[in-house]
Amino acid sequence: MNNSHEYRVTAIWEGGRRGKVSSEGIGPIEFSTPPEFKGEPGYWTPEHFLVAAVASCYVATFYALAELSRMKFLGLELVVEGRLGKPEGKLRFTEILLKPTLTIAQSQDHEQADRLLVKAEQGCLIARSLVCPMHLEPLVRYAEEILAL
Repeated sequence: MNNSHEYRVTAIWEGGRRGKVSSEGIGPIEFSTPPEFKGEPGYWTPEHFLVAAVASCYVATFYALAELSRMKFLGLELVVEGRLGKPEGKLRFTEILLKPTLTIAQSQDHEQADRLLVKAEQGCLIARSLVCPMHLEPLVRYAEEILAL
């Protein structure tokens, strides 16, 4: 099995602080620098892309782990917050907070759900590739709780 993979993205400057990124066979995404860095509002930013990469990787990793473990779940919603700071005087991501909410059908699956939520954070290759610390704040809900609301 080949252990090396390559992912190619092309970025094109569109004018001002805007551009487009695309990859072969995948449509373009318009982006700008964030408004706080003189960019235009209403566009994806490189900062959003990084946080979205962590979020999508975590969700895909969790799904794969749940499938391998044969754990059934009803839903997974993930909120990810990336925080910027200036340690050593250079702007960078200082932490990323992952807040998954997992809905399961049966309360007896709670322990397994907790384990898989943690394992997904540890297994997410995007998160493992970053220097900043990750913090996980998982929440497991039961279908009965949702129906009672």
